[in-house]
Amino acid sequence: MTKPSFSIADAKFRGTHFSKNLILILISLFFLPVSTLILFVSYAYSIVIPQNGERRRRCRSPRFYPKTILVTGVGMAKGLRIARAFYATGHNVIGADFEPDGVPVNGRSSKAISRFYRLNKPNQEHGATVYISELVDVVKREKVDLWVSCSGVASAIEDGQAMEVLRKKTDCKCIQFDVMTTATLHEKDTFIQYTEKLDLPIPETHQVNSRDAVHNIIHRSKGKKSYIMKPIGMDDASRESILTILPRRTQSLTYSHVSSLAINKTRPWVVQQYINGKEYCTHAIVINGVVRLFVACPSAELLMHYEALPGDSSLSQSMLSFTQNFASRSGADFTGHLSFDFLVQETASERGVEQRILPIECNPRAHTAVVLFEGQRALDDMVEAYFSALQLPNEISHKLTNGGSREEEAKYVGRPRNNTPGFYWVGHDLIAFVFHPLIRLFVLEISPAQFVKGCRTFLEHVIFWREGTYEVWDPLPWWWLYHIYWPGIFLNSLLRGKRWSRVNVSTTKAFAC
Repeated sequence: MTKPSFSIADAKFRGTHFSKNLILILISLFFLPVSTLILFVSYAYSIVIPQNGERRRRCRSPRFYPKTILVTGVGMAKGLRIARAFYATGHNVIGADFEPDGVPVNGRSSKAISRFYRLNKPNQEHGATVYISELVDVVKREKVDLWVSCSGVASAIEDGQAMEVLRKKTDCKCIQFDVMTTATLHEKDTFIQYTEKLDLPIPETHQVNSRDAVHNIIHRSKGKKSYIMKPIGMDDASRESILTILPRRTQSLTYSHVSSLAINKTRPWVVQQYINGKEYCTHAIVINGVVRLFVACPSAELLMHYEALPGDSSLSQSMLSFTQNFASRSGADFTGHLSFDFLVQETASERGVEQRILPIECNPRAHTAVVLFEGQRALDDMVEAYFSALQLPNEISHKLTNGGSREEEAKYVGRPRNNTPGFYWVGHDLIAFVFHPLIRLFVLEISPAQFVKGCRTFLEHVIFWREGTYEVWDPLPWWWLYHIYWPGIFLNSLLRGKRWSRVNVSTTKAFAC
């Protein structure tokens, strides 16, 4: 996978706050005629060659009883993919999401969603009270059988609170961890402590609340180890500090970097051993302590290209085994989306190079890697995994409840097919591989050969990969994302002076600076 010299997610975006927002809005307008043509051609194609034949077949069957599913977070690619999976398998999907600053999310326009609800985002004034009340109201009004929570980083804990209320007040089943579990897995320090209690491998990790504590850890290593620092909790402004490896080249540079960080008792940080290895991420659906769906893929600090690891690869199997052990040791009530970030530590031995996976973070929510479940069989596996939550624990698999081995359990884990294409987002790649390199070419920062290489990568993605939001039978969310949602966010940024350092096209998040 080629790494772009720049991405729309890059903090070093050339230009001022005003110019970068204006340029991105103008780019959207420039491509509006092309996108609109693609939109209408897609609709015409779907009329000539009807899509979703499996949905029509199931809906005609007298033995098929569709369920009503509530999917929150449908403005993100992961929420939209999950909603489309339930729709493709014949079920009724209700969508809901926050709409920041009144900008309508693209998921509300999806054919897969029968009704959309705008939710109030939890805030400091009212907490999650209004949000939870709205969710309960939607569940009761629509007679929802299953709520699939696609949390963003900012609402993970609130979704845990909502799950506990829904469990008490309704019969709706929830794909969401409780508050305590979510809070434990969400924070970097408590996740590592919990993983250690489960007797699973972890990297060396320390929580610090002073600069002196950081220097003490570095000095004790005597130059034999390197470290990275991460803020506990969500802190967009400190994301670049995560990329700095300590100690720096000189002691003065190390002291200078540490002194630039706001570390105190109210804003503690984590100091974690730096593993010089490749990074991977995973996505799993866990129902009652059993992993029902799993995928692993190469990762990055901000991931915008997804390629699934082959399910039979040793790395994928190792990460699945870790996830299964983590889930089974967490108890029979352990139900939700579970995603890990791993680093692969390589060591030389007499037998050759040995690889060891070490977890560095956990995201107790759905991961965008779910887009890799593409095709009817993969969608069936996803829906079957979710619906196992509607069964009693001892009904999920008779083999698992009768002493089935780890190998037998793995047979029941849904995975993407091995020939699944890579996934990208055309709006991101157009900037990353074409427009920004073109500017750099004009000012002689890169060579013509480098520019051509970027354009070739862009064309390879367009021709051989899949766009993460586009579906020929449901093209409007794709068009909406690039010509209503993001221009609306950039326009709002101009009018309200909201500065951002980078954006993630797939999660529709603009990182404040």
